Amino acid sequence: MSQATRHIAHFDLDAFFVSVEILKNPALKGKPLIVGGDGQRGIVAACSYEARKYGIQSAMPALTAKRLCPHAIFLRGSYHDYSHYSRWVTQIIADSVPVYEKASVDEFYIDMTGMDRFFGVSQYTRELREKIIKETGLPISYGLSTSKLVSKMATNEAKPNGYLEVAAGKETHFLWPLTVDKIPGVGKQTQIQLHHLGIFTIEQIAKTPIDQLEYHFGKWGKKLWEKSYGISSSVVEHYSEQKSISHENTFDADFADINFLHTELVRLTEKTAFSLREEEKLTGCVTLKLRYADFTTVSKQEVIDYTALDNILIAKVKDLFTKLYRKGEKVRLLGIRFSHLVPMTIQMNLFDDAVEKLELYKAVDSIKNQFGSDAVSKATSLRKKPGSPLK
Repeated sequence: MSQATRHIAHFDLDAFFVSVEILKNPALKGKPLIVGGDGQRGIVAACSYEARKYGIQSAMPALTAKRLCPHAIFLRGSYHDYSHYSRWVTQIIADSVPVYEKASVDEFYIDMTGMDRFFGVSQYTRELREKIIKETGLPISYGLSTSKLVSKMATNEAKPNGYLEVAAGKETHFLWPLTVDKIPGVGKQTQIQLHHLGIFTIEQIAKTPIDQLEYHFGKWGKKLWEKSYGISSSVVEHYSEQKSISHENTFDADFADINFLHTELVRLTEKTAFSLREEEKLTGCVTLKLRYADFTTVSKQEVIDYTALDNILIAKVKDLFTKLYRKGEKVRLLGIRFSHLVPMTIQMNLFDDAVEKLELYKAVDSIKNQFGSDAVSKATSLRKKPGSPLK
């Protein structure tokens, strides 16, 4: 299928966390809002457009944000509410289109290719946006074009609460007047390098020979040139809540010792959470699988607020075990599965102690990568099996 025949939409919930907070308290509308901790080590997880006018950005220290806008209103934020609204929007999209990708808790790609034979793609995309706004009350913007790249850039230009459609063959007409920092993946460093070369607009990238760009940027130079023409073959990766990460363990003997079973639950949860962070994902659903000595296999799952933090996942797994386990029965297998996976975004990890916890877990992950997954474990997961000699 040629690029010109594709119809790819990119939907992005505007200032998602802030928009949810305004839904909960409409009196906050139009004010400089900051979601995140406001303490000494607090971080800005998200901010309203009114706050952005003062130069406030996500991931900025709270103290800096306070200095820039002393009258800003700080809100702690709620994982639970954001997870709820994310799932609500996901369900509306899932019920409306055949193929979509959940790129984060507040961002979606939709492949509308072929739908023009039955509906007008442009009209259908507009109606989907209106449906989301009407049902959830959340503002959402979209871009529609022949590629994920151009659609995402179009969404960014359409914000807040708007839409922009780039017809096939009009990609450069849209892209070229934009500044180089509008290209996804172009960070501060690349921007500075481009400026040193006298390149400030996307059109100037497009008119620079590829070999010259490769000389300065390596393989990224060719990618920059391709992006400047809107060339991108990236496909919409179909989202499924069934995609999962799991680990299980069949014991060499059957056990009814609660301390041992809890220890094994912690070990398996840590191992699965390690895999989760390796794939840069958050989970929204936890399943516990349990097989008794007579081979009866049972399982229990619960939808949770999106997370990748060991302490939250361990607490949920232990809770599931308490609800599922038949007291006194011997167990031969335990398994943990995380599903409803979404890509990890910086905003979902910037709440109070979540930042420090995630950094701690990632530091432990780094040690495990270097020395093996058993190099570091929680003290609770180091107990011996019943009857095992202490070394």
